[in-house]
Order: sequence, then structure tokens, then C-alpha cells
Amino acid sequence: MAVSVTELRYRSADRVLDVGFDDGSRFALPAEYLRVESPSAEVQGHGPGQKKLVTGRRQVGIMKIEPVGNYAVRIFFDDLHDTGLYTWETLHTLGREQAERWAAYETALAEKGLSR
Repeated sequence: MAVSVTELRYRSADRVLDVGFDDGSRFALPAEYLRVESPSAEVQGHGPGQKKLVTGRRQVGIMKIEPVGNYAVRIFFDDLHDTGLYTWETLHTLGREQAERWAAYETALAEKGLSR
């Protein structure tokens, strides 16, 4: 089932992107989480098992959000990362899987002795 975004609001003081969908779901997605889960090839790699562990983004913010058609946004982070399109489906998946993905991220950091 395809979802559409009905609300997209960035709270800069909190560095959180609030996203509402036409299925009634709503998510508060921190900029740091969006940055470390970027759909870009730079982060995800070009194939299975190539995802990069992004570190040092605890304070990252969003400078600009640019619509791409009626299906996605391009997010410009203040660490100058701006590649990868966040489709509505990607944002919905990141919202639904936020707890699991964040826990896996923190575990991966701990295993490598790295910090956010």
C-alpha cells in the first residue's frame, strides 16, 4: 500500500522532522536518525551489506527540505550531506522501524568503540 505525506514540519530547536501520513500514522524523526539512515549511496552503498556506519552526527541539523515531485523530499543537512531522496515510503519505513534501527545503530557504534 502506497502512503502519502500529509504533513512535513521541521522543528529546528529540537532538530526533529514531524511527518504525518494519509494512513493516520505520525512520526517524529530526529535529524541525526535521518542522517545516519540516509538513503544515499554514500551511506547505503551500492549493494547488500555495504551500508556505512555514520558517526559524529549527534548535533546535525537540517538546513533545507526540498520537494521532489509528489513522492519525495531531498534533505540538506548542515554537515553538507544532501544526496539521497527520502521518498514517502522511505520516511514511513524509517518511522515504523525507528526503535529497531536506532537500537541496531547504537549497538554497532558500541561494538566499534565509536560515538554518535
